[in-house]
Amino acid sequence: MTATNTVLSEDAHQGWHAQLSLGFQKKPIRTVLNKRRRQGPLAVQRAFYPEGGVCHVYLLHPPGGVVGGDRLDVSLELEQGAHALVTTPGATKFYLSAGETAVQQQVFNVADNAVLEWLPQENIFFPGAIVKNSLRLNLQGSARAAVWEIQCLGRPVINETFDSGSLDSHWQIYRDNQPLLIERLRVDKDKLNILSQLDSCPVAGTFIVSNADKQLIESFHGQSYSNNNGTLAMTLIEDLLIVRYLGHSTEQARRWFAEIWSKVRMPCLQTKAVVPRIWNT
Repeated sequence: MTATNTVLSEDAHQGWHAQLSLGFQKKPIRTVLNKRRRQGPLAVQRAFYPEGGVCHVYLLHPPGGVVGGDRLDVSLELEQGAHALVTTPGATKFYLSAGETAVQQQVFNVADNAVLEWLPQENIFFPGAIVKNSLRLNLQGSARAAVWEIQCLGRPVINETFDSGSLDSHWQIYRDNQPLLIERLRVDKDKLNILSQLDSCPVAGTFIVSNADKQLIESFHGQSYSNNNGTLAMTLIEDLLIVRYLGHSTEQARRWFAEIWSKVRMPCLQTKAVVPRIWNT
């Protein structure tokens, strides 16, 4: 299976370039992390197996933050029948830029009958950050996936607003090289009011699960996911359950996404929900 990378501009070559490439293989008893290649400050430690056969991996970025000119490249390759859950122990922070762009690029290839769960903590964009962020998910055959991303512009918990900087975030999901979803969020530093593009909400999240159907989304009817901190909405496109959060709290976005994940994991991914240990620390 060949990864097709989103092409990004070359204005982020002067900083720290970190690369991490992981491969997962199905063995008779469990999925194993059979390939690991890294460069720079991206790493994983050992795999965990809190639920038997599913391989849990925690992606680590020891510097704790990304500045203008830095680049993070993450690629995941799941062989046929493998099942991996990848998360992070903390938020990824993008700091004030002196003018250069920080780049985060993720490419995930999931073979037939394999399952990928990409469930990281939030991205936090400090005022003045200039960031290009992309995710491409390539599904083959009956591959399944659950992926989410939570974007926090500024730090609302201390009333800090994202009043300068820019974010260009690009998602692509393909099955057998045919597009299922292509979307882009641009928060532009040249706009009079940056957050006007998000209804003045600093936190936006997207959670997508494949192998969903109309009956599944109807099972959520009558349940309220709205309060003073934010609102959550769902829709179905083909077999993709698409969940959106818009509000003021990353904690609430994660909590609601995790709650929905626990409800849809069995019908969509044929696996009982077992919460990663790191989420409880």
